[in-house]
Amino acid sequence: MNIMKYVLKTTSLALCAGLMAAPVIPAVFPINVAHAASATDAQVQEPIKSLYAALDRIQAKNAGSFEQRAQVLAPAIDRAYDMQAVLASSVGPRYAGLPDDQKQLLLSTFRQFTIARYVSSFKPGSDARFTIDPGVTASPVDGERIVITRIGSSDDPNGTEINYVMRSGAKGWQIVDVLLNAHISQVAAQRADFSSALAGGNVQKLTDLLKKKIQRFSEE
Repeated sequence: MNIMKYVLKTTSLALCAGLMAAPVIPAVFPINVAHAASATDAQVQEPIKSLYAALDRIQAKNAGSFEQRAQVLAPAIDRAYDMQAVLASSVGPRYAGLPDDQKQLLLSTFRQFTIARYVSSFKPGSDARFTIDPGVTASPVDGERIVITRIGSSDDPNGTEINYVMRSGAKGWQIVDVLLNAHISQVAAQRADFSSALAGGNVQKLTDLLKKKIQRFSEE
């Protein structure tokens, strides 16, 4: 099994197959910073643990059809991701000026895209192995934390480092960015990919692009 194939698909903008055309763009902050208080570690890590448990279920043999696996994964995605924050950062400043109906349509499609991307990446029998570092790391951005993990396989237990930037909000701690190898930012690369589709403020073009990717994921 080629672990890098689905690791690259999972963390988009370098991690997601649907956006592999995006350039590799480093995050603007380092990861080598002091650990956050251990008292909050379990709370910060809980969404990632739930996400990885759901990915384990959908990659199990006889896990069901694409749609069945998507239904299993969806609650974990909704819990783990602050989808609106990720989308807003990926679109950039123009997101704030979009009409509410366009925001809602784009958010709904982006959520479906995110779920479909994961389901396509972690197919039944994928043999992905997930590990989470015991300590949570502080981020240079005030109030944010970083959960350090690895996605490997039985042949390569160490695998690839996949880190999650977490922020506390109304639904608790949630993902606001994903970093490949500690520095390649999903949001930054996604913004580069989205910018061409949004040229001229054409939200429908971006929505259609994401729908095409969803369809392709479901057929893989």
